[in-house]
Amino acid sequence: MQNRTPRIPEQPAPNPVGPHGPDSPEARFTVELATVVTGARRRALRDGDRQIDTAHLLHSLVESDPEVREVFDGGTQLAKVLGYLVQRSIGYGLRWQGSVEDSGAVPVVRDPARDVAAGAEGWSPSAVAAMEGALHRAGLRGERRARGLDLLAALAADGECRAVDVLSRAGVDARWLGERAEERTAEASWWV
Repeated sequence: MQNRTPRIPEQPAPNPVGPHGPDSPEARFTVELATVVTGARRRALRDGDRQIDTAHLLHSLVESDPEVREVFDGGTQLAKVLGYLVQRSIGYGLRWQGSVEDSGAVPVVRDPARDVAAGAEGWSPSAVAAMEGALHRAGLRGERRARGLDLLAALAADGECRAVDVLSRAGVDARWLGERAEERTAEASWWV
């Protein structure tokens, strides 16, 4: 019996965000957020995409971060979002293949010494902006490490990114979701 699954040619994995080291952007992520980045990288490679985009990040966030899943308004809403994300490679989202996601989002603060964009080859400009936004949100709370909720809030704030397109099609108000993520982050920080 032959395997009828088409073979995907070997492709180099998209590069990680920034150089590795104690001051690298990835060193400023919680273990959970680093897992999200790894999952998004793997998803982009599997989908044959040249770059990690915000929909890859959203998909990985929803799958791996329980705090992020709790922000959604029930299982039905979450199931709709996951449905669109899963359909990405089989129909919905094919229009994105071969194109670069650039919503024009500009990070609020750019610190060249800690800039995620330094070495962000393999990442869409919108995904880089979301990661920078997550780090910035953590910094505003006086925390060194960004969490999944920081990234969710940053994704939701970019009304033109692919992640927000997915949320909108699933009937989720991105602004509302971002506000809930920020509230939960503030609550969690207060208890720590």
